[in-house]
Amino acid sequence: MTLPVAYLAPADWYRAYLTNPAEVEIEGLESFEKQTFRNRCLITTPDGPLTLSVPVKKVEHKQLTRDIEISYQSHWQHQHWISLVSAYKHTPFFDYYAEFFKPWYEKETKWLWDLNNGLHETIMQLLLNSPKHVEGFAYRPTEDWRGEQLNHWFGNGQSILDTLFEFGNETRYQLG
Repeated sequence: MTLPVAYLAPADWYRAYLTNPAEVEIEGLESFEKQTFRNRCLITTPDGPLTLSVPVKKVEHKQLTRDIEISYQSHWQHQHWISLVSAYKHTPFFDYYAEFFKPWYEKETKWLWDLNNGLHETIMQLLLNSPKHVEGFAYRPTEDWRGEQLNHWFGNGQSILDTLFEFGNETRYQLG
């Protein structure tokens, strides 16, 4: 199976990936498509869905995804980090996992491919290597604007972060 590279990919992307990671190839030799999950993600905020886009330098016709350079003309990293903190600071696992993500918003990464793959490796480390239970923490779903049903976390294109920060080390089990 081949999946496109994605910036903080949707939960369904990870569900597909985790079905058999050894047989999944993340595509980098395709032509870069604008306005896709390759350089944007959708997070859930108290005000509703928010799209975060990584700005890229001018894309030439049929430029390969792996050859896309990130633009740092704007302060997008700061804006993304502030948005993530604002959206997830009250979720059960944000405090446990924020330290793994923050470095990606403090350094410049030249290539979109490297940023996406680095974030993917971070997410996979948390999904596969976390103990089933955090010492001294019993998971209790939050009863806030995120709602009660699992359907919210899947199928709507929301980033895996919605699920990860809500369910923590139980996320891989929620993905099925």
